[in-house]
Amino acid sequence: MQKIIFLDVDGTLVDEHGNIPESAKEAVQKARQNGHLVFLSTGRSKAELFPDILDVGFDGIIGAAGGYIELEEDILFHQHVSTEDLTHLVSFFTEHGIDFYLESNDGLYAGGNAKARIAQLIEDLMTSNPEASATIERGLKPFHDAMKEGVDLVRPNVNKISFLGSSIPLNVIQSEFASRFTVIPSTVAVFGANSGELSIPGINKATAIATLLEHLGLERSQTFAYGDGLNDIEMLEYVEIGVAMGNAKPEVKRVADDVTDACEADGLANSFEKYGLI
Repeated sequence: MQKIIFLDVDGTLVDEHGNIPESAKEAVQKARQNGHLVFLSTGRSKAELFPDILDVGFDGIIGAAGGYIELEEDILFHQHVSTEDLTHLVSFFTEHGIDFYLESNDGLYAGGNAKARIAQLIEDLMTSNPEASATIERGLKPFHDAMKEGVDLVRPNVNKISFLGSSIPLNVIQSEFASRFTVIPSTVAVFGANSGELSIPGINKATAIATLLEHLGLERSQTFAYGDGLNDIEMLEYVEIGVAMGNAKPEVKRVADDVTDACEADGLANSFEKYGLI
């Protein structure tokens, strides 16, 4: 029976340094050769899905934590942040010195000192892990290079917002934007404490999967999903078999039907084999 598989990116398809294990690439490609559908289901917007990811080959994309759905390059759904909410966010983050970047399908737009700070984070990682410096640079530098500075930050095409760690507690940010955004801790560990992401309320990976299944005429009984972060919880609960990575947060493992090995320990490939997908 054909299955439809949904894969988170950070911490699931790619490791903490932004690189894809060879076993994961092969697992995705073999699953598709076996007639299964494989979709990305990520908090990233399309501008952050760099060629090394897309070149693996997928049947479509759920991006922006459910705010964007693409099927074989046809756009099925795309929800943008309102100008009013974005104006409020830019003003609050600027006033409180929070570094952030806006995510859209055509680019990343840096606010505050975000671009320079990410460059420093990458440099620090490379210095502290000299044996992996080339891998770190290859995986993380595209984030930095994709960011645009000196542009109007109140724009009509923003899907989601990510912010870096600051002295402002996460719960304060959550309270400030409670009626305007869903605010969760960042899925990118190097962004530091009190980092996070803001997405449009009422939209998540599960709602996007439901929309996609209806369009394709497929059933939930055919679905698998893999994830590790808090924005994967609804997805793992919704699908028939939700699998948490070995490196997943405890809250994610608790809601999952199964737990596989960590991303860098061939977690995807091992689970695909376990369930007969490859």
